[in-house]
Amino acid sequence: MIKKFLNLGYQPLANSYLRKKQINKKEKKFKLEIVFNDKNFLVSINKKIPTKEMFNSDYPYRSSLSKTMVKSFKNISSTIKKKFNPKFIIEIGSNDGAFLFNFNKKNIIGIEPCKNVATITKQKKYKTIDKYWTKNLARSLTKNNNCDLIYSANTLSHIENLKETFGAINLALSKNGVLILEGPALLPCIKNNIYDQFYCEHIYVFSTIALNEILKNFNLEIFDLNILNTHGGSTRYFIKKKYNKKYKIKKKVQKEISKEKKFGLHKFETYLSFSKRVNKSKEELINILKKLRKDNKKIIGYGATAKSCTVLNYCKINDKYIRYFLDTTPDKINKYLPGSKIKIKKYRKLSKKDADVVFLGAWNFKKEILKKEKKFKKAGGKFLIHVPKVKLI
Repeated sequence: MIKKFLNLGYQPLANSYLRKKQINKKEKKFKLEIVFNDKNFLVSINKKIPTKEMFNSDYPYRSSLSKTMVKSFKNISSTIKKKFNPKFIIEIGSNDGAFLFNFNKKNIIGIEPCKNVATITKQKKYKTIDKYWTKNLARSLTKNNNCDLIYSANTLSHIENLKETFGAINLALSKNGVLILEGPALLPCIKNNIYDQFYCEHIYVFSTIALNEILKNFNLEIFDLNILNTHGGSTRYFIKKKYNKKYKIKKKVQKEISKEKKFGLHKFETYLSFSKRVNKSKEELINILKKLRKDNKKIIGYGATAKSCTVLNYCKINDKYIRYFLDTTPDKINKYLPGSKIKIKKYRKLSKKDADVVFLGAWNFKKEILKKEKKFKKAGGKFLIHVPKVKLI
């Protein structure tokens, strides 16, 4: 049974950044409700948005603009070469090549339906297919299940049709092939009040227990996993075909399942409790912004992310509270955040002349940002974060 547990209100498409001429026009919005499936323990958004509305030639996200992500992709690429030595790799959701570029262009194919982003890797002569991952595409790229390794980071949670997706993976993957999936993990999300992991693109936020149940339908199984710090807490899964005897299932897989069950990720009550904490977080964030405004503090935002879109619209925060956002992504500059309509300016080093307090929209890169903005901190500047608790740092 599908059970609703969190209502984040009416939200615009998180990456539909507005041009100046659009800010007075009515935006398309959808009711963002989060649900729990008590049969397979899967947590997802209730209303799915058509894929082509979200992933198209205007898609703004660039993974290469984050030092944290570039380092993460470099590390896993090195592990893949040493541990699996694949001759043929497919990356589902190759974006601007942060993972792709770590390999010889003869050995890897990128799948990236957003044509503007796919152009970046094509220009560097990496074979990139600007189509959606399907069974037909898998058949056209592989013969006799000859793909040694399929990698996908922060992409499968965006794809509604898991049956088509895993069916295509099964068609492409060789007998002893390995599938590596990584993305935001549900346990830190629920544990640390990270409600902004939920937006139109994040159809699912996977737990190990839910992914384990889903994979059973496709004769696939998790044999290893890594707990990552990226995106506020992620999990990297190593998956094989069930009859693949080359890789034994490691004890830490069952250990993670036990940890999730101990926390209660298989129980609906856990999500109801999370919902109450989210509502409290909303009240606290609004109250602290009101107080800062009353004290005539200058507040700006840092990182006009899809995550921040959820927070701003759920809490009804606009430019009365946050004057503008700074961001490094070229496709976002001089546009406006959807819903809240806060202007996005080109990133520059933070200065006390510009702001007293900076709201971290890109809170998941907090460590990287605080290191980068040491001078602002020394000058008395403060950062406002909302996870795991609303506070000034």
